Amino acid sequence: MIEYTDDLAALDPSMLEGFFVGWPSAPSPEQHLAVLRGSFRAIVALEGGKVVGFVNMISDGVLTAFIPWLEVLPGHQGQGIGTELMRRVLEGSERFYSVDLLCDEELQPYYEKLGMLRVPGMTLRHRSALAR
Repeated sequence: MIEYTDDLAALDPSMLEGFFVGWPSAPSPEQHLAVLRGSFRAIVALEGGKVVGFVNMISDGVLTAFIPWLEVLPGHQGQGIGTELMRRVLEGSERFYSVDLLCDEELQPYYEKLGMLRVPGMTLRHRSALAR
């Protein structure tokens, strides 16, 4: 059974393995945990003491928020975990003028089903920042 929580106190890096499939260089589990703990909001999906999915939101706490990561382990995809994580992280976000995220074009229909709109955007990525 999948459990969802925003209480990250009991998480340790060993619970965060197997994510970032296909990334040229994945963040270490320690970096991953630091990102979740440093976020405005983060929610994890747990099964048997292991994180099988997560989402995080960063925000100024006033008008804007950004969702940088939504990930579900490959073996757990297609079970509604990502949708539930998004539902939970967006809960209460109506107070923000904008909640933005960047994703690959093939993922845009998924986020449209969650009520998000396509907008133009730009990014700068420093892949070397992921070096362990």
